[in-house]
Amino acid sequence: MTPLQQELLIALVKVVVIFGALLTLFSLMTYLERRLLAFMQFRLGPNRTGPLGLLQPLADGVKLFFKEELVPEGANKWLFIAAPAVAVVTAFLSMAVVPWGGPVTIGGRDILLQIADLDVGILYIFAISSLGVYGIVLAGWSSNNKYTLMGGLRSAAQMFSYELALGLSWVGVIMIASSFRVADIVESQRGDWGLLHWNFLRQFVGFVVYVIAATAEVNRTPFDLAEAETELVAGFHTEYSSMRFALLQMAEYVNMITVCAIGASVFFGGWLAPLPALQVVFGVDIGLLWFLLKLAAGLFFFVWLRGTLPRVRYDQLMHFGWKVLVPVGMLNIVGTAAWYAFFA
Repeated sequence: MTPLQQELLIALVKVVVIFGALLTLFSLMTYLERRLLAFMQFRLGPNRTGPLGLLQPLADGVKLFFKEELVPEGANKWLFIAAPAVAVVTAFLSMAVVPWGGPVTIGGRDILLQIADLDVGILYIFAISSLGVYGIVLAGWSSNNKYTLMGGLRSAAQMFSYELALGLSWVGVIMIASSFRVADIVESQRGDWGLLHWNFLRQFVGFVVYVIAATAEVNRTPFDLAEAETELVAGFHTEYSSMRFALLQMAEYVNMITVCAIGASVFFGGWLAPLPALQVVFGVDIGLLWFLLKLAAGLFFFVWLRGTLPRVRYDQLMHFGWKVLVPVGMLNIVGTAAWYAFFA
């Protein structure tokens, strides 16, 4: 086997493994979110299908697979069909440059635990995440329904305003690492004092901006104005059923997993242990385990928000994005630049 063929085979294996991991996490999150929300609200949640209700995601998948595919009268058929595919493909593509751990040696070859190690990794994530809004806007417009159209327009305006704040929250971190590579940003947080070197402390203002902007970016409570069932029935996916609805749900959860993975890498040291002594256990680097624990903490945080906070009004959402988050993000950049210019 030639070196090129080996590289292609390794890349293919990475794609299959990470794709499978994301599908597994999506199924698991649909179950865990319902169980956790039920616990927070003194209910039981799904507990009938399989032991402890663990087979509920499988039952839901089978049910959706056999449901009838409906296309509303007057809808733009091709865009109506394409919209869920656009949403889910962009959601999966964003994870291509996120490292799940440090390099591992297999058969004398160093293997990176990420699909692509791009020099412009952060810019790639920003570009791909910007395309995700097209799936939601197309779903809202092509359905020929006033509620879905309103949901699509809301999502477009919301993502446009909060993506700016999201990008600004990364600039200070990029300054510290002097690189756009996600792996370099993780390595810039390595130090003798462990988590005291992580960016959520060094860039606390940027971290807060990121959390708020990322929550709005993935349309999660309290910023789920694109769905807003009390106002818009179900927003942009009102007219969807069967597997097309499942794809839109998958896109939402995979986007949530993506922003948690990016947050873990950019602000919480990625695969680095909170104390250097905990990085290697019994001679094995457990960086992947630390990354997964941070990812799980981020996902729990999103569920916690949904079970705790009420939905804000749309005018409050836009006001906060443009008049608070964007100025704060810019001030954080100026402050970081001044610190490095005069003190670093």
